[in-house]
Amino acid sequence: MTYDLIIFDLDGTLADSFPFFVSVHNQLADRHGFRRIQPAEIGPLRTLGAREVMRHVGLPRWKLPLVARSFVQLMREADVRLFDGVGDALDTLHRRGAALALVTSNASDNCRRILGDAHWRRLAHAECGASIFGKRRRIARVLGKTGIPPGRAIYVGDQITDAEAARAAGVAFGAVAWGYGTPQSLQHLRPDHLFHHVDELAMLA
Repeated sequence: MTYDLIIFDLDGTLADSFPFFVSVHNQLADRHGFRRIQPAEIGPLRTLGAREVMRHVGLPRWKLPLVARSFVQLMREADVRLFDGVGDALDTLHRRGAALALVTSNASDNCRRILGDAHWRRLAHAECGASIFGKRRRIARVLGKTGIPPGRAIYVGDQITDAEAARAAGVAFGAVAWGYGTPQSLQHLRPDHLFHHVDELAMLA
């Protein structure tokens, strides 16, 4: 199936930021008072949802905005780039007439820097700085801004919370296998599409 509106998450979906997240986790843990993780824990944690990960490391929900803000600030100084092939996929989708949008927890300045000016200008709408548990409202806002009905839209992401947000907003969900969540954990959610390679994104339009 093809879609008139394709909404993307950024981190782990378009941008290869998981290695950076792992590299700064313990720094954020020390700063905000939750538990560090060891290298052997990383694989199993990728199979969990955000709520389960937060319970595992002892991160209360009220601290999440503070941690997210610190993460975003640290990323401003990091060399985080798009996954190989993402730029070509976005070019193809735009050329085929799909409206492209962004719903992400990251800040708009980071998003624009990582995407580059050309891809940023092509976005029909961008909702940046969303809580990982508040993306449903942001997806609904994109639908309202573009006037495209939910049945003609898809949200593409890499985590369990992305799937939950898409379903709650009434849009299809496309899961990518190269991000924060494992393909197996995302497959259990029965996504409308599961992408194993970046170039498969072009099939959406």
